Amino acid sequence: MPTRIVIVVAVLLAGVVCLDPSAERLPVLVRPSHYDLAFDVDLARARFEGVETIAVQIDRPTSRIVLNAVDITFHDATIRTGANQQIATVTLDTAAQTATLTVPRTLPAGPATLNIRYAGVLNNELRGFYLSQANRRNYAITQFESSDARRAFPCFDEPGLKATFAVRLTIDRDDTAISNGRLLSDTPGPGADRHTLVFSTSPKMSSYLVAMTVGDFQCLEGTSENIPIRVCATPNKKELGRMALDWAKRILAFYNNYYSIPYPFGKLDMVAVPDFAAGAMENTGAIFFREADLLADSGSASALTQKNIASALAHEIAHQWFGDLVTMRWWDDLWLNEGFATWMANRPLAEAKPEWNIAVDEVDETRRALNLDALTTTRPIHSGVETPDQIEESFDAIAYEKGAAVLRMMEGYVGEELFRKGINAYLEKYAYGNATSENFWTVIAATSGKPVDRILPTFVNQPGAPLVEVSLDCRNGKTQLALRQSRFTLVGPSFSSGATRSSGAGATRGPSETWQIPICVKTPGQPTAACQVLNNAAGTMTIGNSCQPWAFINAGARGYYRAAYTPELLRRLARDLQSGLTAAERASLADDEWALVRTGRHSVGDFLTLARGFASEHTPGMLAQITSRLEFIYDNLVTDATRPRFTAWVRTLLTPLYTELGMSPRGDGAESDDRRALRAVVIGALGVTGDDPAVISGARAALDGALATSRPLDPAIAGAIVRVAARRGDRALFDALFAAAARSTVPDDQYRYLFALTAFEDPALSQRALEYSLSPDLRRQDVALYLGRFLGNPAVSARAWNFTKEHWSDLQPRLAAFGAGRVVEAVGSFCTPDARDDVKAFFTSHTLGAATRTIDQTIERMNGCIATREKQAPILAQWLEEK
Repeated sequence: MPTRIVIVVAVLLAGVVCLDPSAERLPVLVRPSHYDLAFDVDLARARFEGVETIAVQIDRPTSRIVLNAVDITFHDATIRTGANQQIATVTLDTAAQTATLTVPRTLPAGPATLNIRYAGVLNNELRGFYLSQANRRNYAITQFESSDARRAFPCFDEPGLKATFAVRLTIDRDDTAISNGRLLSDTPGPGADRHTLVFSTSPKMSSYLVAMTVGDFQCLEGTSENIPIRVCATPNKKELGRMALDWAKRILAFYNNYYSIPYPFGKLDMVAVPDFAAGAMENTGAIFFREADLLADSGSASALTQKNIASALAHEIAHQWFGDLVTMRWWDDLWLNEGFATWMANRPLAEAKPEWNIAVDEVDETRRALNLDALTTTRPIHSGVETPDQIEESFDAIAYEKGAAVLRMMEGYVGEELFRKGINAYLEKYAYGNATSENFWTVIAATSGKPVDRILPTFVNQPGAPLVEVSLDCRNGKTQLALRQSRFTLVGPSFSSGATRSSGAGATRGPSETWQIPICVKTPGQPTAACQVLNNAAGTMTIGNSCQPWAFINAGARGYYRAAYTPELLRRLARDLQSGLTAAERASLADDEWALVRTGRHSVGDFLTLARGFASEHTPGMLAQITSRLEFIYDNLVTDATRPRFTAWVRTLLTPLYTELGMSPRGDGAESDDRRALRAVVIGALGVTGDDPAVISGARAALDGALATSRPLDPAIAGAIVRVAARRGDRALFDALFAAAARSTVPDDQYRYLFALTAFEDPALSQRALEYSLSPDLRRQDVALYLGRFLGNPAVSARAWNFTKEHWSDLQPRLAAFGAGRVVEAVGSFCTPDARDDVKAFFTSHTLGAATRTIDQTIERMNGCIATREKQAPILAQWLEEK
């Protein structure tokens, strides 16, 4: 029966804080086992009423139970033990985001039941239980990772406190709802205009995986291996889910074949929601996505769009095992969720589409992690985090890409089948429970018989990544390699007062910075890689029974380390680039060489000489790696004096490929996806970095024709065409793109045209586009991405930064979860001391709790760019003069 409750607010903060940095972990005293959750959702008034019952186990006698709760108004609470029920007094601690339930008489150890009635708001922060608006109506959506289930219901909101959940939703009569469980019943009432949906009880899971959405969603349906699958969206976009439905079937079948535990959650819903701060969220059995990451026109989508959607699906479905079935015990082991899903997501794509060269994409993933790990402000994979701010900031390239790269390296060292055996043993042992890094490597070591438990801690528990220097010699008729490891850092001593080092800038080693590195070597005469663990600062490795002209020490491009070859060894490798190395290995070699340029060890001329060897490269992902470095040179190292020579050199490099490919595909439709993607890379590079007049005018003509006649561009090159044309675009093109973005209902087209506005270099048009970031017509989920593209565009970045500072008080509330960090990362492309100092001063006076380390990393990135510019710009000028 309803009872009166006394509410005590223990801590009142001045102002509203979404994620207070002082929030703490719960006492280890009470563990939940089951939640019954009933929500009465009022979309019109953006609020909800909640009734919950939590079954718990009390470890020792107490009169207090502490839960997480924030932005919750308590009506009443009781605690029952056996036949005894007591009314609880609730004390709220806003800073710690907790509610303490206190009863007059001590509660005995053993089972107890908490009954709570409360109210909450559907907020506009894209976190917790929040309000979204589209199609002139409201939607209610949840996003609870990492610490926001407490905004929808009082709970034990920590990943290690798993329980089962039963959800009941009372909603408007014409709406539907989706949750983790299957729909068990749908009954009218209470009242003529309402109905109540009851969902099946979930398996044991963490609170951040609970999911609910309310609206007029419609679904496409299918099955895979007897598992019901749905792709759901707003009614006007339902049909755009067919590509995702097809891929979800294939991916689920692949995973069921790979894992010893079949898909464990009964049904699989994937929902495209109108507003979503992240790309997607792996809620158990009910995955939520941004519309752009799930929906596309099957008839016109490019291979890149298809790959992006398939990749997002594969990542989130992989989470159903890594993260949902087995969950990290605490957020300090986030990589056990995100690194594993990133690693696993590539496998079904590689099997289904070999022509996509997924291995090259994996090199790009590794590159992002290595670039972050080259900063002194990086962190270990396993990092201590306690507050919501710290947890949010740990969703970075270390958790995702480094975690995945380290797993790929271990898989290559152990062998695919043994590694698969270990993965399944790990899942079987910790199913429906929690695990730690140590739990994982102990299982893999036991199943493989290899020293994984000695190797992995060196990559998981210490920050940074190793640089392996290698030289080759022929001794006694055999190939011998001399190897030396040290920590790789972006800004080395050679950037200070002209100092040089024999081991090269960027190579340092502290007292504990030694890794146990599985080195796998490929030579011309040995197609099967030979692997050996380098567990000391230096070592040697003998390969085969003959002398080989070269050795590549990252066979398969699976290692998580940088490689530095002697000049002679590098020359020999360069001669056999196309015939001796795979596309992924070529990408790895080029990336390592560019990294050595960034540290000052090698010169930009060395890299450009190597780049000439890729003039006939036909793997689009590989060529894109080269052209992205050329764009960095164009943006940061080229001066007004050297620009004509550099752009002419780029045109000389790429025009033969452009002549071969042309501006548009062949009319017979027989071209491969690879060839179409390659054309996009070449057009983009020639139109931007090459300043090629013919390509620029051709892109404008193609775009004008498409916009004027509604005759679509070839989807593979549409992004490149739009970007090239927009840079020199006029008001007529700006207005046409703005209108095209507004009327498009296909996410791929909409964002292509919207983000093209950020490429215009005309000052007046750029200002117009910047002002749109303040418009309510720009969805809150998109503000950070939109603004970040301005800040990352050197032609307009200074104007964009001034605009950001001037309008920060208006912009900051519009930056959804993770948004502020995205803006901070975008200014990391600034490359002058004045810009760096201005950014540093601004964020010193405008603190961002969830981006503290990100700000430090951004400043360090700018320092690295400034140092590269000072050292390499004169070298570039001399190299161009000589050529």
